[in-house]
Parts: sequence; structure tokens; C-alpha cells
Amino acid sequence: MSLTLHFHPLASFCWKPLIALYENRTPFTPVIVDLGDAGSRGAFLKISPTGKMPALRDDTRDRTVLESTIVVEYLAAHYPGPVELVPADIDQALAVRQADRFYDFYVQEPMQKIVGDRLRPQDKTDPFGVEQARDQLRNSYAIVEQEMQSKVWAMGDAFTMADCAASPALFYANKVEPFGDKYPAVKGYHDRLLQRPAFSRVIEEAQPYFKLFPYNNG
Repeated sequence: MSLTLHFHPLASFCWKPLIALYENRTPFTPVIVDLGDAGSRGAFLKISPTGKMPALRDDTRDRTVLESTIVVEYLAAHYPGPVELVPADIDQALAVRQADRFYDFYVQEPMQKIVGDRLRPQDKTDPFGVEQARDQLRNSYAIVEQEMQSKVWAMGDAFTMADCAASPALFYANKVEPFGDKYPAVKGYHDRLLQRPAFSRVIEEAQPYFKLFPYNNG
């Protein structure tokens, strides 16, 4: 098999390319990376020197592709399927990329700040930084609430890379800063994403690892 995805089932940024692969039923070999295991970590660092996941290896084209957005872009360009994750129209593609960046920088990033803080020793936590992250999430929810009033997916009627980004971002953000009743359009969008077969598969495969997520210790 030409494509190999190096990832961890719990890592939110790894979910984006997994969803893309499952959406188009693209054949690939999954390799789970355990950074806590010396052998697994050493092998992965040869592929991704920064140690960041995911990493896609394409043996046929002799390419290694890093960063979740670039992996999805690569798949859309070289292994397209029935779901056009990045539109051919340049203006539509730019809109998809802008939404992708929004969910990564303004939902995933503050979510990860909160999660990371829960994993710190008690005397090394950053309450001020966490509150800033929560403010950012609430602001992002308000933006998504307006955006999703009349849309099915991030770009309208078509599922794209933007939705691949929104899926893990909103799923994990809701764990640390719940939507509640204030953002019904956000919740509705999140619920539709959960019902998408590709995303539900990703969540199912992550189930054995959810015990590692810091739900209640912060």
C-alpha cells in the first residue's frame, strides 16, 4: 500500500487527515506512534524530526508530508475521491483554507492550552492563561454560532477540509468549555459532524485511549 499514516488515535490534529482518508475511502496503512516508547519514538523521529504528528508517507511518490492541513491538501491533490475536500475553484478553496486555519488556531489551540495545563504539575499551572484560552473559545463559539445559522457544513452544503478541521476542534473544545445552551447552532453543527460516518469511525477507534484524556483533574 502506497500511503502510510503515522499518528496517534487520541491526538486531535491527527483526526483531520483520518477523516479525510475515511471520507474518500482512500487505502492506507495506519501506524500508531507511541512517543513514550523509545523504539516507536526513534522510528518516528526519522520520519518527522520535530516529533509532531501526523505524518503521511507516500512510497509511490517518495514523499513525506507533515502537518495535518498539508496532509489533507496532499490527499486532495494526489488521491482525490468523491468528496472534494479542497475545491478546484480558487476563491472557494481560499475560503476552505481560511476556515481550516480558524478551527486550528482559534478553537484547537486554546483547547490544547486548557488540556495541557491540566497535565502540568499542580505548582506549574497557568490559571490566567487558561482563562484567556476559555475567553478565546467562547469568542470562537460566538463566531461559529453566527456562521452556522444557515449552513449544514462549514462551507454550506458541501463537506470539505474545513469540516475535517472543525470535527476534532469542536469535539475536544466541548469537553473543556462546554457549548451549553448558549450556542445552539454550534451544537447542531457539532451533532451533524458526530453523525458523519468518517468522524464517528475516528471517535470509535479512539475510544480505548479516552481514559488518557484529562477530563476531571483541572
